[in-house]
Amino acid sequence: MQLAAIVISLVTTVIGTALAARAAAYIYKVVRTGSPDSTRFGAPASRMKTLVAEFLGHTRMNRWGIVGVAHWFVAVGFFSLVLTLVNAFGQLFDAEFVLPVIGHWLPWNIFVELIGTLTTLGIATLIVIRLLSLPSRAGRKSRFAGSIAWQAFYVEYTILGIGLCIMMLRGLEGALEGVDSYDPAYLVSYPIAAAFDGVAHGTLVNLVYLFAMLKICISFAWATTIGINPSMGVAWHRFLAFFNIYFKREEDGGTALGALRPMTSNGAPIDFEDPADDAVFGVSQVEHFSWKGILDFSTCTECGRCQSQCPAWNTGKPLSPKLLIMSMREHAFAKAPYLLAGGGKDMEGTEQATPEQLKDVPAAALAEAERPLIGTAEENGVIDPDVLWSCTTCGACVEQCPVDIEHIDHIVDMRRYQVMIESSFPTEAGTMLKNLENKGNPWGMATKARLDWVKELKKETGIEVPVIGEDIDPAEVEYLYWVGCAGALEDRAKKTTKAFAELLHTAGVKFAILGKEETCTGDSPRRLGNEFLFQMLGAQNVETLNAALEDAPTKRIVATCPHCFNTIANEYPQLGGHFEVIHHTQLLQHLIDEGKLVPVNPVEGLITYHDPCYLGRHNKVYTPPREIIGKVPGLRNEEMHRHKERGFCCGAGGARMWMEERIGKRINTERVDEALSLNPDIVSTACPFCLVMLSDSVNGKKNEGAAKEHLKVVDVAQLLLESVKAQPVEAAAEPVEA
Repeated sequence: MQLAAIVISLVTTVIGTALAARAAAYIYKVVRTGSPDSTRFGAPASRMKTLVAEFLGHTRMNRWGIVGVAHWFVAVGFFSLVLTLVNAFGQLFDAEFVLPVIGHWLPWNIFVELIGTLTTLGIATLIVIRLLSLPSRAGRKSRFAGSIAWQAFYVEYTILGIGLCIMMLRGLEGALEGVDSYDPAYLVSYPIAAAFDGVAHGTLVNLVYLFAMLKICISFAWATTIGINPSMGVAWHRFLAFFNIYFKREEDGGTALGALRPMTSNGAPIDFEDPADDAVFGVSQVEHFSWKGILDFSTCTECGRCQSQCPAWNTGKPLSPKLLIMSMREHAFAKAPYLLAGGGKDMEGTEQATPEQLKDVPAAALAEAERPLIGTAEENGVIDPDVLWSCTTCGACVEQCPVDIEHIDHIVDMRRYQVMIESSFPTEAGTMLKNLENKGNPWGMATKARLDWVKELKKETGIEVPVIGEDIDPAEVEYLYWVGCAGALEDRAKKTTKAFAELLHTAGVKFAILGKEETCTGDSPRRLGNEFLFQMLGAQNVETLNAALEDAPTKRIVATCPHCFNTIANEYPQLGGHFEVIHHTQLLQHLIDEGKLVPVNPVEGLITYHDPCYLGRHNKVYTPPREIIGKVPGLRNEEMHRHKERGFCCGAGGARMWMEERIGKRINTERVDEALSLNPDIVSTACPFCLVMLSDSVNGKKNEGAAKEHLKVVDVAQLLLESVKAQPVEAAAEPVEA
């Protein structure tokens, strides 16, 4: 028995180690096929701190309750119990072998007992959760829909088997030691040891050989399997995740949200005023992604958290962030032999490698190299165009991913090539782009129309809004109010603009606007993929803002539109514009706290607040709008099921505001259905795009008789104004003689 156990274990170990090492080297080579990216190496101390915090704290996973706790024990057990594998090798040669120094150390034995047990229970919990949410039962509602099931179950049952072997060996060790009463060293395994009481010593020894062999063989059979399958993300993520988290986009540990990365070619930012002749605009081939992109694809564990939160997937559209990343991974590894042999095509489609270089490349890899990255099923494309254009860039996928995959950056990179090189994008978005080029706003309205709301406000209230540099000196301005295209030109959004201006006036805040000098920030064209138009609009705005605020004591800007807020605060620094930018809800909360705005008049009703994606997830502003609502007397706030970090998109982001929704259920309808389940009197938000999308759906529901006629959709600024504004005093009734 001992000889057989030794031979089988050692052969399995040698094969598993060799194949796993070869696969690790191959993955490294595949990742290196991506483009250079020198931005991932700064602030090593901060990056290491983030890595340790995310792994030991399981900061993303623990948002999922029991799943996070179970996974923590599995992850920690996988690495911390590796010495039990060493111990098993020793037991092949001596059944009573223990590790030197720590083998009889009580804290170590208690640690093995606890972590071994909790790892086993943890993986059993994860198996049950997976079985309860099989795609065959739950369909699209299952976050495992589309995941490679056999790989996931194989990994889980491997860990379960190893955990059971650890505990069985602990019990046998106790039996060999003759433990006949409870002992802290056998905190959990004592019942197993007691079960073997009276069993012959030779039998116990043979059982130790058997279970030591099983533990080793299960472990290295797993190593063999992942060695044969280098694209097996559900297994390789336990190694690659450390690198993926360390090399994440933000050095301070933040998620890849807020700003988009500048457009690069071969690792260097593109100079749009004088681009290089060989500059690659966007991504049209998998090797155009940076090496971090290829690492992202390789690290995906197919857990489906991104998919479960994606508004496109939840409304019947073809986009699943998980399936997109998996498709890119399979394509990258299938094409890798061709790339590693020196294959590749220039922008004209000319092959760069010689026939001699490609002579040993498998036919399958050569065929994979011919597939277009973006293309329909008929074109044999890797990613269908409908998948690419379904994304709202809401950030739910990036926010939830436990291994820090940067989905939005990859999607926008592919869009950039489609828009700027292929001119291939939804036709209705072309109208928006043309209007921005010609008129500086997506509706194509005259520039002078940006001041119509100012005239309306003066007529309604007598309040005059000054234009900076014309009616007021920049030195006198506390805040420059960036109104935005929607806030100035869209009727529903103009109500928010006027309400906010009136509140600032009431609070005595010195503010001004740019008026006709303001133009679109470029949020929509950038997320559509038209980087050139964004650069043009952004450069114009940065120049205008720098000139307008040159003499201001601080370059402070307040915006009512989260998209404008995000662009000016997070993306204009890429263009040389450095400003102090806040959202209007943050300023209003501050004014309430200072006592400059006092909500006194009750606004009766049940209210539910919708988190705008570019205010919440992208910029982590969740509290101010809720605090404002909480200060308005009479309001009863109730949260929708999906809120804050897990808030559901309205459907307007990622330039989707300007595109028709032809597939599946409308995203804004899904969100309004969720709101209506609370039977509210008011649906509130803090974004003009959200206001439009939610209003459209609520009006449709009213026409169908599915919503109360008095249900209204308003910005929090409108609610606050209603409460702050003095109610007209009713005239006293004339006395009536008896």
